Parts: sequence; structure tokens; C-alpha cells
Amino acid sequence: MTQRRRWSDLTPRQREVLRLAIVVQVALALTAWVDLARRPAAQVRGPKGAWALAIAINFVGPLAYFARGRRPAPVVKV
Repeated sequence: MTQRRRWSDLTPRQREVLRLAIVVQVALALTAWVDLARRPAAQVRGPKGAWALAIAINFVGPLAYFARGRRPAPVVKV
């Protein structure tokens, strides 16, 4: 069995990459959750509750929501 690496075992470069990945993940998730909360249910493909849970799955959830979960907003002609 492999031994788990601790934060102190990582190089400074690895720590920075990990910090950046965490920041990007949190930013993507927050952006997706805010968009989901503000978007009417008619503009979301599938149940909003399911998308809220899916967004919590690493990078895959928010990217899937932005790629497939949103319907385009109706065009308003002036």
C-alpha cells in the first residue's frame, strides 16, 4: 500500500499548483451555483437540484453545467 503524501512532503511548486487548482475549482463551482440559482427553471436542462449536486463534483460538474445544463436565454427583439 502506498503512503499518503503530506502537505509538508510537497515541493513549493507542487503546493502552488495545488492552491491554484483549488482556487479555480471553487471559483467555477461558485459561478455555476450562482448562475443556477438566478436562472429560471425553464432555462435549465433537467432538474435544478440535480445540477446543484453535479456542480459539486470537481471540475467536471461546473463544466458540464456550463456546456450542457443551460438553455440559451430567449432573444428579446426591440
